[in-house]
Amino acid sequence: MTYEVLLLPSAQRELDKLPADAFQTADLDIRALRDNPRPHGVKKLEGILHRIRVGPWRIIYAIQDTERRVIILRIARRSERTYRRLPRF
Repeated sequence: MTYEVLLLPSAQRELDKLPADAFQTADLDIRALRDNPRPHGVKKLEGILHRIRVGPWRIIYAIQDTERRVIILRIARRSERTYRRLPRF
């Protein structure tokens, strides 16, 4: 069973701004979430929020199992502010 992967408009803008090598890796990782929304190395944050690492970048997303949906919330370089102001689900 596959999941639908959606990107928030802000996450799409962040993805578009990534350097070419990071973009390719992040794009592959995001596409892989369709088949496995909890890949090896995923970290559960709080509630339905999860994150995966792509080098110094973090992809923060929510998994909605009942709707079989993955929503990409944020793609950002790891810093003190990376995990602030995330939407609550």
